[in-house]
Amino acid sequence: MSGLAVKVDQVAALRAARKSQIPDPVTAAVVAELAGADGIIVHLYQNRRHIKDRDVRILRSVVQSKLILEMASTSEMVGVALDIKPDLVTLVPERREEFTSEGGLDLIVHRDDISETVATLQNSGIPVALLVDPEPEQIKMAHGSNASIIEIHTGIYCEAKTAQKRHQAFLNIIDAVKLAHKLKLSVKAGRGLCYKTIKAFKGIHEIDEFSIGHSIISRALMTGMRDAVEEMVRLIRAL
Repeated sequence: MSGLAVKVDQVAALRAARKSQIPDPVTAAVVAELAGADGIIVHLYQNRRHIKDRDVRILRSVVQSKLILEMASTSEMVGVALDIKPDLVTLVPERREEFTSEGGLDLIVHRDDISETVATLQNSGIPVALLVDPEPEQIKMAHGSNASIIEIHTGIYCEAKTAQKRHQAFLNIIDAVKLAHKLKLSVKAGRGLCYKTIKAFKGIHEIDEFSIGHSIISRALMTGMRDAVEEMVRLIRAL
């Protein structure tokens, strides 16, 4: 059965919009866990524009399920991860102007850097996942980096404007999932998934966990955090 990891960055973004102390992403994380989430995700950007170091430290002490830290592959962020010791680090590309990762890592260009970061973290007991696009070469490069987990970027599928493009993007994701599973990689999927698009993954049991944030936080504005997470949990358990 696939799990659900809830990303709470959108809560921190709302807090940052008013330079306030509320809403609190830590509180959102606690409610998400009570509603059945299998993990909590935060992206600590290098410029700290949403999630702050203090948030991550508090989350490390209160999260009872699994704390997943998304971060760029830099020496500074590796130091933060080694200090905080999350349950999982997901390495993602990071561009200053983007709100969320708009694509996967380019492991062909950054192979050596990523492999070094993977080795440093895993040698310290922190498992590492790599966010990658659903492309065979990237999946193979991820396997070659010795990371044990990949997260397949589902954004192209979720944002497709035509049925044909959506269908092709979904086929690419399925091919990537099958290849990763064949290479004995643990598979996660995320970016842009919502209450509608998640239903397409029924029967795709090779995906161990879905990473979802924006759609859950958006629904929570109308129904409350607990109801929003519980609904997504129900949908994933029905896959």
